[in-house]
Amino acid sequence: MNDFVQWAIETVQSVDPVLRTVLAGVAIMLETSILIGLVVPGDTVVLVAAIGVTSWAEGIALGLAVVVGALIGESLGFWLGRWAGPHIRSSWLGRRIGEQHWERSERYLRRRGGIAIFLSRFLPVLHSLVPLTVGMSGYAYRRFIAWTLPACVVWTTIYVGLAAGAAGSYHQLSQRVHYAGYFFVGAIAVLLIAVLIVKKLIARREERHMQDEPNREA
Repeated sequence: MNDFVQWAIETVQSVDPVLRTVLAGVAIMLETSILIGLVVPGDTVVLVAAIGVTSWAEGIALGLAVVVGALIGESLGFWLGRWAGPHIRSSWLGRRIGEQHWERSERYLRRRGGIAIFLSRFLPVLHSLVPLTVGMSGYAYRRFIAWTLPACVVWTTIYVGLAAGAAGSYHQLSQRVHYAGYFFVGAIAVLLIAVLIVKKLIARREERHMQDEPNREA
């Protein structure tokens, strides 16, 4: 296992750091922009890129690229929602997503306001629909950025920090422990599972709130 993990890390590190950073930024931009986030695994690209980090400078550069990429992607979704939201919603792709998801996004934003924008970065489906919905709602762009910027920073810190930390710890551990590769794989698996669980818990909590809203209005 150690040989395989070492090969995987070295393969990622063999890619030019600038190219790695740019690819991660572009991937997360696509992941957070208009509906592309439903098919582009930007978070996976960021994790792989973070594994190749070998210095604080590379880690900071990667983090900045991911934050900027996410902000560009979400801004693109916002302005497309402002300019062409209804047309996108009624398009073939918009219908494929399902009207229930669009309505859920609208209710979520209406009920939670800025908090919905922050939390949507961590929620499946909604992280692609909320920027569009915010743009269609007439919400001010500066307020949108004020809520989504800290969410992007938190998300990036978690993904880049933990993946890069796991790779760095592996290098130190592999010199002393024969089974270090299993610890590394286990750490990445725990990270992915923890992120999934947190997303599920947030999604279920927000779903309960949205289901309770009609009862309170009645």
